[in-house]
Amino acid sequence: MRRPRTPLRLELPLILVLGIVWMALWQSFELGTFIIGVIYATIIVRVFYLPPLRGTGRVNPFWGLVFLLRFLGKMVWASFEVSWIAVWKGPRVRNSITSIQLRSHDDLMVTLTAHALALVPGSVVVDIDRTTATLYLHVLNVTDDADAEKVRQDALATEALLIRVLGNRSDLAVIKAEKRLGRVAGLSKTEREAPIASQSADIKVLGRRGDGLSDTSGKTPRRKGKP
Repeated sequence: MRRPRTPLRLELPLILVLGIVWMALWQSFELGTFIIGVIYATIIVRVFYLPPLRGTGRVNPFWGLVFLLRFLGKMVWASFEVSWIAVWKGPRVRNSITSIQLRSHDDLMVTLTAHALALVPGSVVVDIDRTTATLYLHVLNVTDDADAEKVRQDALATEALLIRVLGNRSDLAVIKAEKRLGRVAGLSKTEREAPIASQSADIKVLGRRGDGLSDTSGKTPRRKGKP
């Protein structure tokens, strides 16, 4: 049975992204390289079978321009920063592997975010936990928890811009809710390090002697196999 053909308008964002990836792979950000990348991407997407992606069919040009300017600025700044670290610190530089749990579980969003972070000098994505959408990012010149938290917030900002560019509506609603509430998704460093709250009265706890479980009613449930 022949699978239904996906409309080209839904695959257009993926084709454009693959064209940008082609320029990044060749390290040639020219119009001709982009056109060749788009041609190859069109052939791959329209001819070869690909796993189904939940395409949104939406592209926001304004936020796309914002993301592009921010991305280019980060690349230029990171290039100077890596050069400074190599000259002045050398082998004394301290690195870190920081885990970043993304908001979106969409395959396209996770892939684009990982590539956007890895293309910036000084950072490499060493692993991705697909089940929790968690990136493990190796970053130069991270000396304490505060630096690691800055890396995490920067990665989440990159993901937020990509969601505004071509993310689905549910992920976009999360971004707008964060802006309205004035906080970022996930737990802050203080919340992650806070002690676990004491167990509520409804949770069963071990008996004093460990010979059974007791609940708040004071009754001790019988063990299996005993009257």
